[in-house]
Amino acid sequence: MTPSNSQRFLAAAGLLSAGIAVFHFVIVFAGPDAYGFFGAADLGALERQGSAVPDLLTALLVLVFAAFAFYAFAGTGRVWWRPPFLAAGLATIGMLYTLRGLLLVPQLLQLGSAAARGHLRYGVFSFVALVTGLCYLAGTLTQWRTLRGRKA
Repeated sequence: MTPSNSQRFLAAAGLLSAGIAVFHFVIVFAGPDAYGFFGAADLGALERQGSAVPDLLTALLVLVFAAFAFYAFAGTGRVWWRPPFLAAGLATIGMLYTLRGLLLVPQLLQLGSAAARGHLRYGVFSFVALVTGLCYLAGTLTQWRTLRGRKA
């Protein structure tokens, strides 16, 4: 069976969310400097003091992004279990990513300023979030009725 465009968008969204989950998983093991480099210097400082909070928070994010990936893959119809509120969940996840990605606009507007120099990675994070969100939304909206009525 050939996947539809909406299934392709949701598969791409799932892969991007899974990649984001892996990225956060790696940060847990990379240490305090990784937290600082990726914009959470306060968590890096806490970890240097011996706190487990940064790693626990980041592990929680890993689980959230993994759940997001699972929802996207469930939207393609190729997983063993259909999570509750699939269509609404996918739309919500897509909106969350897209809203986060819209930070790209002010980041691009500040690109030439001294304050923005050295923070190109934040623009990359926003771009990835925007693309991920748009994949969720495109895949969800094009098959909304199917997602709402699909039975396991």
